[in-house]
Amino acid sequence: MKKKFRINLSTTQTILLSFLLAILVGSSLLALPVSAADGIAVPYIDALFTATTSICVTGLVTVPTFSTWSLFGQIIILFLIQIGGLGVVTIMSGLMISLHRRIGIKDRMLIQDAFNLNTLSGMVKFIRKVIAGTLLIEGIGAFLYMTVFVPEFGVKGVWISLFNAVSAFCNAGMDVISENSLYAYVHNPVINTVTILLIVFGGIGYIVWWDIVGALKHIRKQKLKCFANLTLHSKIALSVTGILILAGTAAIFIFEYNNPLTIGGFSLFDKLQASLFQSVTTRTAGFATVPQEDLTNASAITSLLLMFIGGSPVGTAGGIKTVTFAVLITSAFATMKTHAEAELFHRTIPKQAVSKAVAVTSMAFIILFAATLLLSAVTDADALDIIYETVSAAATVGLTRSLTSELNIWGRIIIIITMYLGRVGPISLMIALNTKKETKNIIKNPTEDISVG
Repeated sequence: MKKKFRINLSTTQTILLSFLLAILVGSSLLALPVSAADGIAVPYIDALFTATTSICVTGLVTVPTFSTWSLFGQIIILFLIQIGGLGVVTIMSGLMISLHRRIGIKDRMLIQDAFNLNTLSGMVKFIRKVIAGTLLIEGIGAFLYMTVFVPEFGVKGVWISLFNAVSAFCNAGMDVISENSLYAYVHNPVINTVTILLIVFGGIGYIVWWDIVGALKHIRKQKLKCFANLTLHSKIALSVTGILILAGTAAIFIFEYNNPLTIGGFSLFDKLQASLFQSVTTRTAGFATVPQEDLTNASAITSLLLMFIGGSPVGTAGGIKTVTFAVLITSAFATMKTHAEAELFHRTIPKQAVSKAVAVTSMAFIILFAATLLLSAVTDADALDIIYETVSAAATVGLTRSLTSELNIWGRIIIIITMYLGRVGPISLMIALNTKKETKNIIKNPTEDISVG
């Protein structure tokens, strides 16, 4: 009797392959003539690039989204963005729940790994809340966008509003308005405010959402302070997000104040509005209201740092994440002060969290260095433009200094791979590639001191 051939994949491998499969299916659909605005099939490399940037919710594009793709193609892109933002596992789990299919232990483990959760309990409820919350916020965002886009574009404004709301919440940064992102709306407070709120809501992380809701319920019952009732994770995510947004806004406002190519000729309010938008969008959103190539070097470097850090865990944003950054900085200062352990908000940070933060950041640097080196080898662009491109791709941001569309085929392949690695995460990739089973070492090697620093 022949044995059935079965491929046993780990949960991490399943997640990585599901993203890859979604990219291949999406690129195949976008390569069809019906997906192109002029009815002539787009070159596959551009279809693959667009599918990857959509699934990886990055926003870098080699061809203009609004003019290259037909309505069918734009719908495909919108679905890919939504799948990428929520995650393939979330979409599949949501379908299973709607069909009243049982969520087994393996499915729960997939969800746990996809959202980096610490428990297997309450998964069905969590998925329902994530999908419902996402659709609700995107719906509100689309309605608010319509107040501007419908009077301007008519019925087409409904589609533009829906596309932008999903893209902003998922931190994708793609739009179907023009080649120049949101440049035309740099002075519009409604577009700026709605986009900023959608980016922040999507990037702050689902865990923080429910934590805030729970804290607000406690306020009603016990009349306690909301922030005090939050978990350590939420406190760190909210605090670091607020600090980075304010610090980024202040830095860009100062560095660009007299720059005639960006905000130099704006009123004080518009300068603050544009600076705030730039600070928020660099947190992996990808929309732009000012040309990135016209930023001063100081602003560009500030943007690079904000892009590298990104949003918060268990959300739609990329980067090394706010909590990772906070753990690294706190741990570094604890070491300099010769403290045995790092602490935040009167809580000790587990050593495992510190080790993971170091691993995530180290792998992110390795990917960035490799991508920058390779991209430098295949293009003769300015060094700052290349670094901006690779950081934007690895952190799934989508901002560019007008380099993406000028990349040759090798440059596009490098950015495609970088976007994929940035979306699935360097640690997840290493775990997926590790086929060796973990074994406990009974005998440990001797310890010896070394000099560090």
